[in-house]
Amino acid sequence: MNIVMIGTGYVGLVSGVCFSELGNNVVCVDKDKKIIDNLNSGIVPIFEPSLEDLVHKNMKKGRLRFSKELKSEINSADIIFIAVGTPRGKENGEADLSSVFGVAEELSESIDKDMIVAMKSTVPVGTMKIIENIFKSKPNYKKIKTASVPEFLREGLAVQDFMGPSRVVVGSNYSEAHSILYKLHQPLIKSNKDLYFETDPQTAELTKYASNAFLAVKISFINEISNLCEKVGANVEDVADGMGLDKRIGRWGLSAGPGYGGSCFPKDTLALIHTASQNESPLRIVEAAVSVNDSRKAFIFSKISEEFNNDLRNKNFCILGLTFKAGTDDLRDSPSMDLIPKLIEYGSNIRAYDPQGIDEARKKIEGSIVWCKNLYQAVENVDAIIFMTEWPEFDSKNIDFKKVANLVNQKTIIDFRNMYKPSYLTDLGFHYISLGRKVGRPLG
Repeated sequence: MNIVMIGTGYVGLVSGVCFSELGNNVVCVDKDKKIIDNLNSGIVPIFEPSLEDLVHKNMKKGRLRFSKELKSEINSADIIFIAVGTPRGKENGEADLSSVFGVAEELSESIDKDMIVAMKSTVPVGTMKIIENIFKSKPNYKKIKTASVPEFLREGLAVQDFMGPSRVVVGSNYSEAHSILYKLHQPLIKSNKDLYFETDPQTAELTKYASNAFLAVKISFINEISNLCEKVGANVEDVADGMGLDKRIGRWGLSAGPGYGGSCFPKDTLALIHTASQNESPLRIVEAAVSVNDSRKAFIFSKISEEFNNDLRNKNFCILGLTFKAGTDDLRDSPSMDLIPKLIEYGSNIRAYDPQGIDEARKKIEGSIVWCKNLYQAVENVDAIIFMTEWPEFDSKNIDFKKVANLVNQKTIIDFRNMYKPSYLTDLGFHYISLGRKVGRPLG
């Protein structure tokens, strides 16, 4: 099939590239000239495992192109996907749909053949109705069949999730759209038709938001349980393992940490709350999850401050991990991006390292920060090492902690990802602090 993918962010680029890998002819369109020029030169604007290799492979095979000109590409397509950004609005958490509606207007003026227009962007319930009305205001509206096809991609695992989906949700009021979109996705679901879920647009739109909100609730829940564990002397890792054995609950998301971030959970929970409020059907559990996550930022800072008797002046801290999670270069709503400016505000000195997020972090954070090339450079002469992201590079088997001990000023580790066994580090003489577990103090 011939596909036009509008938008080259995480969703659009990954989806477009993966559809080309399945044998379709795909052109990814974006108004940003620099991004398109870079992509045409083989330079991928985001870090996502295996994505760059797939870009080069499918460009070479002639199945993948990149263009700045939407109008000239529209009518060569069988399916047009809208995958532009829907960022958090300035007020009330409402999603900013200006790019979505702008694309819809442009399509309505240009489509002159039978076409499926499918929404990949995460949009509030009722958005496809509005887009339908935009199309209906034009003479050729009967040629356009709309659908909602929400994505369920995890950053850092996006290619894997696309090629081996947990489900494909398609919402449309048109049998023709369902038929063609099923054919498009058939190589992904293979013989397991249960993975393909047909519904109406409103249900598809809400399914995406409800899924993200539920996962956000799960993360906030275990973070509150970790706080209780510290008070009563329980071990949050063991609690999570015990809970996860229940198949109704599962282990995913039950890892105490500094709070969720990224491009989805923060904005999608707020957008869902806004929609619920507009419809006089408040989602109190989701509201509580957002509140817990917001308070997590203050909790993380206070945990560091208390360790230094609430005096952070001239303290030297090493921040390891800047992205909101491992496997991505995305800094959006990353806990580190909130923590570092606050530490600086209170007079601390910062050395920072991240395998992928350094370049973007330089642009976002002001202040005298030493941006380091590796972990060992980052820990030099610091009073505490603070782990914020669970990169594989930070695994105990990849770090010479004896070398680290000789480089630091004070052997204190504050681990907000519970990456290490306390006994392992205390045996090496470190004072080890984690979440929901007893503080590990060295012998002697």
